[in-house]
Amino acid sequence: MYLNKIKPFLYVGIFYLLASFILRIVLFAHPITTADFGIMEVIRILFVGMLNDVFVFTVASAFLAIYFLFLSDSKYHKPYGYIIFGILVAFLLYTLYYPNNIFKQYGGSVPEIAGIFVGLKTFLFGLMLFLPKYRKNIRNVLYFITLFIYVMAIVFNAVSEFFFWNEFGLRYNFIAVDYLIYTNEVIGNIMESYPVAPLFAGIFIISSLATIFIYRKTKDSLLQLPSFPKKLVLLASYGVLFLVSIFFISKLSELKSDNVFATELQANGFPKFYEAFTQKELDYFQFYPTLAQNEAESNFLQQFQPPSLKRNIISEQPEITKNVVLISVESLSADFMEMYGNQNKVTPFLDSLAKESLVFTQLYATGNRTVRGLEALTMCIPPTAGESIVKRKNNKNKFTTGSVLKSKGYEVKYLYGGYSYFDNMKDFFGGNGYTIIDRDHFTPEEITFANVWGVADEDMARKAVQVMNQDAKSGKPFFHHWMTVSNHRPFTYPEGRIDIPGTAKSRDGGVKYTDYSIKKFFELARKQPWFSNTVFVIVADHCASSAGKTELPLDKYRIPGMIYSEGFIQPQQFDQLMSQIDVMPTLFGLLNFSYTSKFLGQDVRKETYIPRAYIATYQDLGLIKNDRLTVISPTKRVRQYSLKLSETQENKGGINVYYDETLLYKPDQNLVNESVSVYQSTSYWLKNNMLNK
Repeated sequence: MYLNKIKPFLYVGIFYLLASFILRIVLFAHPITTADFGIMEVIRILFVGMLNDVFVFTVASAFLAIYFLFLSDSKYHKPYGYIIFGILVAFLLYTLYYPNNIFKQYGGSVPEIAGIFVGLKTFLFGLMLFLPKYRKNIRNVLYFITLFIYVMAIVFNAVSEFFFWNEFGLRYNFIAVDYLIYTNEVIGNIMESYPVAPLFAGIFIISSLATIFIYRKTKDSLLQLPSFPKKLVLLASYGVLFLVSIFFISKLSELKSDNVFATELQANGFPKFYEAFTQKELDYFQFYPTLAQNEAESNFLQQFQPPSLKRNIISEQPEITKNVVLISVESLSADFMEMYGNQNKVTPFLDSLAKESLVFTQLYATGNRTVRGLEALTMCIPPTAGESIVKRKNNKNKFTTGSVLKSKGYEVKYLYGGYSYFDNMKDFFGGNGYTIIDRDHFTPEEITFANVWGVADEDMARKAVQVMNQDAKSGKPFFHHWMTVSNHRPFTYPEGRIDIPGTAKSRDGGVKYTDYSIKKFFELARKQPWFSNTVFVIVADHCASSAGKTELPLDKYRIPGMIYSEGFIQPQQFDQLMSQIDVMPTLFGLLNFSYTSKFLGQDVRKETYIPRAYIATYQDLGLIKNDRLTVISPTKRVRQYSLKLSETQENKGGINVYYDETLLYKPDQNLVNESVSVYQSTSYWLKNNMLNK
């Protein structure tokens, strides 16, 4: 009896394990998985992965267990059936017509969803109550639908995890949570990037065939429904398995490998997603190694002159008032450019502009998402654990590049070709004194091409020049921060602009089209009277990919950056190590600005500057200094790698961006303490609003 009742769980569970095993093998073989595994490591990954899958499925079976718990014939007997039906009808009327009912208080789509659910439940209960001859058939149909939903979810998740790995080389993380929130952009991106119709047809066909097979093998479990005492036994048994699974899922998540790919491959996507969803911000002081707070602050601040958080920057030269245009370029890895050895000529304009600019050849992005780049260029602070400041609630009234320029009489604007609500940009920039120009400010005539991320970069270029012309007429200097969008999957853009067709949907095409659009911007800008009195800063927000053999592969954080101003900036290369957070303080130094600063980046041209860079994921926080990469992580974990330029770099002939990272078993404690000091101090100052204006 009991064995017959758990047959649906066994068959669905076996299907889930098979789908997860196939997915894990596919991810092993994926080109982005750039790691070599020994046979014992493969066995370990598969074994730990299987355990993860078993426990995750046990937890995920809760809905199936609830479904079987409420299967009963006795509830349709007189008078109980009519009483239950009457209650359902009354609840449906309450849901649909009672003003300010509990569902309407939640707002959004909750009332509609509740109405559909209660209405469907009432209708199906009525069918089972008033059509007893067809009760068995109706129950079988509902059982088939339930199985199909489970199987469909399993197949769909496997496909989703594959595409997420294809993009990021990771299981689900914070980005997946964002994708759930920003469904319009994400669904649009999928629709434009992949062959959706064949993909969904394949998912539907596989799910249907698997459901039919499982249904035929298990439908006899519905012929004789268990009594209430037997249901209690089954429920209690499942409850024990549920709690055991929760415990072991937590323990298995603590099993880490020095090879990030191994850790990700043995993991299961569902717990990773839940972890990201529930831990939007990571409390540094709970999860990371710490020092005494005064010691940490003293260590960090000694790099500044004077060594304090709030300090006066005094220039000995007269201030130079020039317009400032900051262009942060979407996903522009350093190795797309010719100076780093790329031979595909995908950035011909930026390559030519670099020869006339101050170029930062050893510049590192702080993170691997746009919001991290915006944070670094706007607040000039190291990254912190969890989400970017841009995405947090306490993100307003901060000390920013915009606030410095505004204090000097500049008109401050943020320009974005998409809808700025995405990634919380509207809330962040609007809350920090920027006027926002986004897709809502375009007339239909101003848009020649658009995809889900926004208008084409060349359309934004024209709009930017138009807005700059308006600001220039006011007689005030302007600071405009333009964030490009076209170099992003699906990499679509107008035809005929470059020699790579937009229909190819290739990353090289996205890069080259953005380069083309920036060239168009400069061609238009050169014709304007304000051009000769403007400084242009061009820097990537992050790299095209972040996956690598280690937590923080250096080549996945190396970005191009340059400052150009005709007749003002002399062409030269700055070859020392530096961070994205140093770009704007360096610009202010070039303009001889005197101001009170809370920036944690520096003017790298100062004699007191000591080269270092900060790079991070949402949980691994790294310091690059003295040919060492020190990484601190949750559970107070510390790792340090020696850095040596790779002799097998792919882009021979240019500046090498590839490093061999060798794990050290005796880390330099001074660098460990410095790393802790950087991230602990930044987290503390943010938490206590000490980085506000």
